[in-house]
Amino acid sequence: MKKLIFLNLLLFVSASWLHAQPKYDKAKFSEYKPGFYQNFILKDVNAVNESLEKKEMDKHFEMDHSELALPNKINLYKTQWHTPVISQGNGGSCWAYSTLSMYETEVKRLQNKEVKLSEPYVVYWEYVEKARGFVQTRGQSLFSQGSEGNAVARILKQYGVVPLSVYTGLLNGRKYHSHEAMFNEMTGFLQSVKNQNLWNEKFVLETIQDIMNKHIGVPPTKFNVDGKEYSPKTYLTDFVKINPADYVEILSYKQEPYWKQVEYKVPDNWWHSADYYNVPLNEFMEIVKTAIKNGYTMSIGGDVSEAGFSRETNVALIADFDIPSAYINENSRQFRFSNETTTDDHGMHLVGYYEKDGVTWFLIKDSSSGSRNIDQNLPEFGYYFFHEDYIKLKMMGFTIHKDAVKEILKKFTK
Repeated sequence: MKKLIFLNLLLFVSASWLHAQPKYDKAKFSEYKPGFYQNFILKDVNAVNESLEKKEMDKHFEMDHSELALPNKINLYKTQWHTPVISQGNGGSCWAYSTLSMYETEVKRLQNKEVKLSEPYVVYWEYVEKARGFVQTRGQSLFSQGSEGNAVARILKQYGVVPLSVYTGLLNGRKYHSHEAMFNEMTGFLQSVKNQNLWNEKFVLETIQDIMNKHIGVPPTKFNVDGKEYSPKTYLTDFVKINPADYVEILSYKQEPYWKQVEYKVPDNWWHSADYYNVPLNEFMEIVKTAIKNGYTMSIGGDVSEAGFSRETNVALIADFDIPSAYINENSRQFRFSNETTTDDHGMHLVGYYEKDGVTWFLIKDSSSGSRNIDQNLPEFGYYFFHEDYIKLKMMGFTIHKDAVKEILKKFTK
């Protein structure tokens, strides 16, 4: 009898122990597979001729999503109106695509108009301003393909905006952008300017524009919309009717004081803007959740290179072998930014949300090739699905209408 009781107790303890064992996230090594970027963009622009054989043998370590019930269907999400997904091609212009997409949604929200604005137009004039900065700092200012969301507001204030239909930036029948040759030509020219100490701003800007005119076309100064003639500036003020000054940058990083406007110290903030409203992480997350529920979308940026970010499922998670959810806080966020495992490498448009089991998921409209490795006929083509932990740990800041954060802005001191 005692032996039977002992065996039953042993079975109970064993079963309890097995039941209590934590269920860890799984991981796998995945082989490189050519996707949308190689099969469509590069074939269109003929940007590379190298063999893919070596890359196909490369492996990377990532979270295994195969046994997870993932909310990666758009019909689960409550979404705000937004223009259809569009590819940025082989150009480093996500900052323009994500932020202009947000502005398009704002035009619909505020004016009940549906517009498609030209990203190449904004990119064109941003290159001009980067070249101007390069001359004025005698080659010390960064000239690169990247920029920040608030660069769009700066360009719109100075140059206005145009519809995509009048300036696509695509020449010679191309379907996708490739700025590599254009960028290389511009940087080569600017390096020669620096080497020869030829700091003639007028000459430099005219040459930069000549290079871009050859590769992506001359931006229009006059055009017709609905039978009326506009300039880029009057199109912004009289038709689009968006005031760029109404949009603010929300940031959360610990290296600068909270509740102050600070500089976001990343290379893409090449003009050293110090207009970022820096808030604690809990406030940051509360703004994201509340704003989208109240009808405000945002252009959001950060890092998209973690092991839990899958281009097979289009889902972004934080794996527990990276950091458990309970340990994601201001310190772990800052630690990754400081050691550069979190970088400011991609901008996207947050357009919807879904709540399940006490967790908020976010629908992300994307312009990069990574979100396009699925069937092009699926509604999920061109979208990502972000767990709230991913935003909490890896997304550093966003652009949003000031009305969405008016109570937050009242807390700031100059």
